[in-house]
Amino acid sequence: MLEVRRALPEPVVGFVRRRREPVVTQTLRSTAAATISYVVALYAVDSTAPPLTAPLTALLVVQVTLYSTLTTGVRRVNSVVVGVLIAIGFSVLVGLSWWSLGLIILASLVVGHFVRVDEFVPEVAISAMLVLGVTQVADTAWDRVLETLIGAVVGLLFNVVFVPPVWVETAGDSIEDLARRMRRLLLLIGEELTRPTHVERAAARLHEARRLDNDVADVDAALRQAEDSLRLNPRVKEGLLHRIVLRTGLDTLEICAVVLRVLARTITDLAKERRDEALFTHEVGVALQELLGHVADTLVSFAVLVTTTTSGSADAAEARLTGELAAARTSRDNAADLLLQGMQEVPRHWQLYGALLTEIDRILDELDLDHRSRRLMEELDRHTREQRARRPKLSALLDRARNRRQRRSAAH
Repeated sequence: MLEVRRALPEPVVGFVRRRREPVVTQTLRSTAAATISYVVALYAVDSTAPPLTAPLTALLVVQVTLYSTLTTGVRRVNSVVVGVLIAIGFSVLVGLSWWSLGLIILASLVVGHFVRVDEFVPEVAISAMLVLGVTQVADTAWDRVLETLIGAVVGLLFNVVFVPPVWVETAGDSIEDLARRMRRLLLLIGEELTRPTHVERAAARLHEARRLDNDVADVDAALRQAEDSLRLNPRVKEGLLHRIVLRTGLDTLEICAVVLRVLARTITDLAKERRDEALFTHEVGVALQELLGHVADTLVSFAVLVTTTTSGSADAAEARLTGELAAARTSRDNAADLLLQGMQEVPRHWQLYGALLTEIDRILDELDLDHRSRRLMEELDRHTREQRARRPKLSALLDRARNRRQRRSAAH
C-alpha cells in the first residue's frame, strides 16, 4: 500500500488526505450521483442522443448536506424542467440560430422569476440552451424531461441512502482556529506593552484585529454548513442542542473579537499620546502582559469547551476554563492596582487606562461559565417558542402525549 501511495501523483495524495473536507466529499458524491443517473437514463430512455440532462440534474440536486438537498432540490428540479419545456417550444417553432438563442435566454430568465426558483434562475436558461443545442425534435425533447426526472430522483435518493457526513467536527476546528488566532494577537499585543511601542506597530496590530472580521465570516459559513448537516439527519441525536452550543460559542467569540479590536484601538491611541516614552512602566507592562496571556489562554479553553462532544472531555475542558478565568481575574486585579498607582502619578491618560481594563472585563464576562449557561437557556427557550408558534397543533399533540406518559409513570 505504501508503494502505491508513493506511485500516485502528489495532488492525488493530497486529495486523498483531504477526503474529510466538505469540498472533497461533495466532489466525490456529485461524481458518483451523476454517473449513476447517466447509467439509469441509458437504460430507461430510448433515445439516440446521450442522456446528458440526467447527470446535469443530479449534479444540481446533490448537495453537501441532506437538508440543503431537500430544501433546494425542488427549486433546482423546477429550474431544469422549466428550461427543458421552454426548449421544447423553441425546438418546434424556430430551431437554433443566433437570434433564437437570444430569445430563449431572455424567455428563460423571465419565466424563471415567475416560477420562483429564486437563486436558480440562471439554471433555467442553462438547461434550455443545453437541450436546444442537442435536439430539434419535440419527441426527443420530451426525453430530456424524463432524463431530468431521472437525474432528480437519483440525486435525492443518493443523499437519502448515502446520508452526507455531519460537519460538526469541521466547524469545531474552525472555531478553535479562530480562538487561536485571537490568542496569538493578544500575545503579540502583550509583548508590545513591555517595551517602547511605535505607533506603526500598534496600528499594525489594530489592522490584524480588524482582519478577524473576515475570519469570523469564514467560521460562520462553516458553522452554517454544520447546522444544515445536523438538520433532518437520521444519524444525529439532539441536533438542536449541538447547533445552539456551536452558534452561541461563535457569537461569544465574535463579541470578543470586536472587543479585541477596540482594545487594539485603545493601545494605538495610547501610543499616539506617548510617542517619545514607554506606554507603561516596566512593572505595569509585565502585569498587563501576564493578564493578556491569561485572557488569551481563556479564549482557547472556551473554544475547546464549546467544540467538545463527549461528557468526560467537556468536564475537563470546563475545569480548565474555570481555572483560566480565575487566574485571569486575579491577574486583572493586580494589573488594576498597578494602573491605579501609575494613574495617580501620571493622571493625563486615566481614561485610556480605564478603557483598557473595561475591555478586558468585557471579554472575561463573555467567557464566564454562568453567562454562557444563561445564554444557552435563553436560546433553547427562544427556539422552543418559535417552534410552537410555527406548529401549534403539533406542539399541542406532543404536549398531550408527554402528559399521558407522565401520568402513566406516576401511576406505576
